[in-house]
Amino acid sequence: MSFSLGIIGLPNVGKSTLFKALTQQEVDISNYPFCTIDPNVGIVRVPDQRLKILSEIIKPEKTTPTIIEFVDIAGLVKGAHKGEGLGNQFLAHIREVDAIIHVIRSFTDKDIKHVEDSININRDIEIINTELIMKDLETIEKHKKKLEKEIKANNKQAIKENEILQETEKQLNNYEFITLDEKQKQTIKHLNLLTIKPMIYLINSKGEDHELQALKTLPENTIPLDLKLELEYSELTLEEQQELKIKQRLDVLIKTSYKLLNLISFYTIKGGTETRAWTAQQNTLAPQAGGIVHTDFETKFIRAQVINYKELIDAKSWNEAKNKGLIKTQGKSYQVKDGDIIEFKI
Repeated sequence: MSFSLGIIGLPNVGKSTLFKALTQQEVDISNYPFCTIDPNVGIVRVPDQRLKILSEIIKPEKTTPTIIEFVDIAGLVKGAHKGEGLGNQFLAHIREVDAIIHVIRSFTDKDIKHVEDSININRDIEIINTELIMKDLETIEKHKKKLEKEIKANNKQAIKENEILQETEKQLNNYEFITLDEKQKQTIKHLNLLTIKPMIYLINSKGEDHELQALKTLPENTIPLDLKLELEYSELTLEEQQELKIKQRLDVLIKTSYKLLNLISFYTIKGGTETRAWTAQQNTLAPQAGGIVHTDFETKFIRAQVINYKELIDAKSWNEAKNKGLIKTQGKSYQVKDGDIIEFKI
C-alpha cells in the first residue's frame, strides 16, 4: 500500500528541483513556465532507522523499505480553475494524490523569472489556495445540482451529503480549507476535493533569506528548505556525505507527510530471508494490515503473532523473544501499532 504526494506551486518555484532531489530521476528543470506538462511520478524509499537496526539483528538476505510516491505537477497560475495555463488539466492531477506539498519561492535570482515579477510569499500562497478553493466550489455546485432530484425523492443519503456540502461551501466562501470529521469526509470522498487534502508548505529559500525572516506568521506544517542545496547533496554518494558531514533535510518532509496522513510503519520478517517495512493508516486492524502484505493474509486471516520493535531489539532475536513470552497472539480486532513486527497466520 503506497501513498502519494503531489508537488504544486506557481511556475519556476523549484517543484521539479524538489522532485529530482527526492527521486534522483532526470527531469526537465528549465527557466520557463510549464516546462512540466505531464506529471512526473517517482517512488521514494522511506528513511527508517528502525528497519536498519532490525536488519542488523535479523541479518536477512534482503531488506526492503516501504515507499511513498511523489508526483511533480505543472505550475499553476491565476485563473487556473478557469483553465488558464492548462489549469483544469493540472488541477485534475491533484485530485489523484493523498496530500499536497505546496512549494513557495522566497529567494531572488535575476536568472530565474518569477511569474508575478516579484517575490512575495503570502501573495503566492494566496494565489494557489484561491485556485484550489474556487475549483472545489465549482465541483460542489455541480454535484449539488445532481443531488436535487434525489433530495426531492427524499433520498436520505443525498440529503445527508447535501448538508455536508453546504458546510464545506460555507468554509470555502470564508477562504478556509475544508475541515470535517472522518465520517463526513468518507461521505463526500468520491468528489476528491482539493482543499480537503492535507497540505505541507515548503518554502524554497537560500541562505540568509530576508523575505522568509520578515514573516511573523507562517501556515501550519511549513518547512523551509534550500532545494538547490538539497539537490546538490542528493547527487553525492553516502560516503561523500559522511566525509563532508552533510545530512539532507528531505527526511523531514517525508516524516511530516507521514504525520499529516496518519500513517504508521509495521514490519514483517520472512523466514530470515527478508525484513520488510510496510505502510498503513493508524488504527488499521490486523487482517487489513495483512492484506497490505498479501491478499490471502486478509481473506484467510486466522491470527497474528505480534511484538513491538523495541521489545525485539531488547530480546535480540525472534526466538529469544518467543522464549520470554514477548510475542503476543492477536485476533481480528487488534489495531496494528507503529513499530509492530507481525507474523500473519492463515
